[in-house]
Amino acid sequence: MTSRRTFLTLAGGTVLAITLPKIVLADEENTPEKLIALNQIYGDGAKWVGVAIQYNKPLQAADLPRYHFLVQNRKVLGLYVTDSLENGAKNEGKFVILNLDPQDETANLLQKNPPSRPAKFKAGEKTDNSPEMKSVNGSVIINGRMFATDENRTAIADDFKQESWQDPATGKTVKYNLFVPKNYQFKESYPLVLFMHDAGITGKKTKAPLYQGLGAVVWASPAVQTQSPAFVLAPAFDEIVADDDGQTSDYLDAIINLIKYLATQYNIDTSRLYATGQSGGGMLAIAMNIRYPDFFAASYLVACQWDPAKVAPMAKNKLWISVSEDDNKAFPTQTGLTQELEKQGAKVARAVWDARWSQEEFQQAYDQLTAADANVYFVAFRKGSVFADGENSSNPGAGHMNTWKYAYSIAPVRDWLLSQRKSV
Repeated sequence: MTSRRTFLTLAGGTVLAITLPKIVLADEENTPEKLIALNQIYGDGAKWVGVAIQYNKPLQAADLPRYHFLVQNRKVLGLYVTDSLENGAKNEGKFVILNLDPQDETANLLQKNPPSRPAKFKAGEKTDNSPEMKSVNGSVIINGRMFATDENRTAIADDFKQESWQDPATGKTVKYNLFVPKNYQFKESYPLVLFMHDAGITGKKTKAPLYQGLGAVVWASPAVQTQSPAFVLAPAFDEIVADDDGQTSDYLDAIINLIKYLATQYNIDTSRLYATGQSGGGMLAIAMNIRYPDFFAASYLVACQWDPAKVAPMAKNKLWISVSEDDNKAFPTQTGLTQELEKQGAKVARAVWDARWSQEEFQQAYDQLTAADANVYFVAFRKGSVFADGENSSNPGAGHMNTWKYAYSIAPVRDWLLSQRKSV
């Protein structure tokens, strides 16, 4: 067996250097056919976390210790042989999978555009700040042959389809991402989760809500779908949908009408419609609950705010509110909002959690909080806990934006949302 050092130039000038083994099996060469970049979505966005090397004939796992693989400027955490990208390690297969460290500085794939938005948003204002999703692209020359390596696969996000729909009532054309449950059958009914992104990625890129964090994709993850198969709807807004003055754009009614339309195309359980959103998307969810208080079974509101004087219509709704004590606007406003809901007859249960707890700690805290059997749960992330060790917390907006980095990773809160049903 001999080895060849191969260099792959990626977008942005990054060089992927891999030592690819040439293997002789039954007097025939076994050479790589393609390289596939494997990406994954985390709370802080999309990252390049692996490389799949596809050979034209199966390799034996027992032979791997003799091979040396190197990815320049990246830490390889492990490698294995498999027979399919959907399967784990096997004794033999045509794929060698390299697992890369997601903490590497060069792992991040989300390229944010320079801010072009004004200091203060106005509902209905057009803007384009949606981030670019960098591709791990290039080509490999092996033994004088060129191999295409421009294939990228992003776990879960690739399972969403991109659509557009024009609302005849408002005239709005809604671009959206839709996840249809795997093995969907019309004879069975399914819930739907609506995720609405923040103002910071407002723009023309339909897929941007899928790449910026977990808010959309987590509901389509195998961990969630195994327990509760559900549709996931993630619209992409090209204008500000809700502003700090309590104004909303026509997208509010257009999204409600889109859900009604989708319910005619698929067997969607209208007693199990859920709304969630972060920052401006959460504000739009609040406005929807006020205008259509009987539409959603429950809502998960993350790092958002609204005028407490306007929330009375949603006092009976099932709400979970997550906000950071480091959020100088959303935390005091949500505190006042929940106080007003209480005055209007809502039963509110409150707690302070650490955003970096383990899932076991979150579960214990959840069990304790939900024992109150309230219809509104208000959880504040303890001051400083939305910042990683050594992270600079001096940026006044960091406490706000870091909230959703953690909020959608809490399993019992997701389970709470999907367990709610609208009273008939």
